[in-house]
Amino acid sequence: MGRQVFHGDPCHRRRRRQRTGQRLRDACLVPLRKRPRLALARRSHPRCAQGALRAAAVSDAQRLLLGCDFSSSPTPRKPIVLALGSASGGRVVLDRLQALPTLAAFGQWLVEPRSWTGGFDIPFGLPRELLTQLGWPLTWRESMAHYAAMSRADIRSAFAAFCDARPVGGKFAHRATDRPAGSSPSMKWVNPPVAYMLHAGVPLLLEAGVHLPGLHAGDALDVDIAGQPRRVALEAYPGLLARELIGSRSYKSDDKSKQTPERLIARKDIITALEHGQTRLALRIKLTHAQRDALTAHASGDSLDAVLCLVQAAWAQQQGAPLDGLPADMDPLEGWIVTA
Repeated sequence: MGRQVFHGDPCHRRRRRQRTGQRLRDACLVPLRKRPRLALARRSHPRCAQGALRAAAVSDAQRLLLGCDFSSSPTPRKPIVLALGSASGGRVVLDRLQALPTLAAFGQWLVEPRSWTGGFDIPFGLPRELLTQLGWPLTWRESMAHYAAMSRADIRSAFAAFCDARPVGGKFAHRATDRPAGSSPSMKWVNPPVAYMLHAGVPLLLEAGVHLPGLHAGDALDVDIAGQPRRVALEAYPGLLARELIGSRSYKSDDKSKQTPERLIARKDIITALEHGQTRLALRIKLTHAQRDALTAHASGDSLDAVLCLVQAAWAQQQGAPLDGLPADMDPLEGWIVTA
């Protein structure tokens, strides 16, 4: 006579749990053992693969965006400013502003494990004409290594000698992107010292293994489920977007005597235009009242410049890999300013 089973019998309860657990595992709803393995169990089940890919796509669409107003000599009073946010459809949301008072802090931020697309107000290359004339390497990686090994004094001497040998009105060499972007030549060492910004910033991006579309492949292991780079850096220029919104009006100054009501109004006009999406980029930014007030009040314009770079990064992310909106025929030695 077989063993009679009661609902309270321990063996019966154990067999019932086993059958229930197997059904749930077949439906990829529970792990084989411990709860922390849930995600792994789901991904490993054939019927869950498509769902995992959909989840990854959603995550990638909401990846972190950043705009960086860079300084080659940051201080607590004049830090590097990051505008961090996200984009969905045609809306860019500013999450927060972050100040980095040292180059070391900037370098540390770059290597932290996260996925992002960033627009950096840093020139990513030197003019081909300049490199050819000076006899420097004519591939991007080698030219940056050569440049990074120089001191600022050596850079200034080399560039000054180059300019001294040229006629008035044509002292500086320009990159192809300078004209459409309206940007200063990347060899300029004063007002603004963009040559030093390149010298300080690009080596940190390279050390961090960041991907620079069209110029340099990042860390081969730092990729997402689709095999795309997790950290993507693009050269941005806030002045390009600002001029589209308010023309040639000045909106910022580090000189307190020049922090005028007219510049404050210009900042307000930029912010209003960004919020209403009055730009060819077809993007509008979402700000809180506190964020709007802070961007308006920051007379040096560093925070607003970071936000302008954030919007340019959002546009680049919309364009997608492999070039993120950069032209296919851009010079791989000089680089290109995104949205130019």
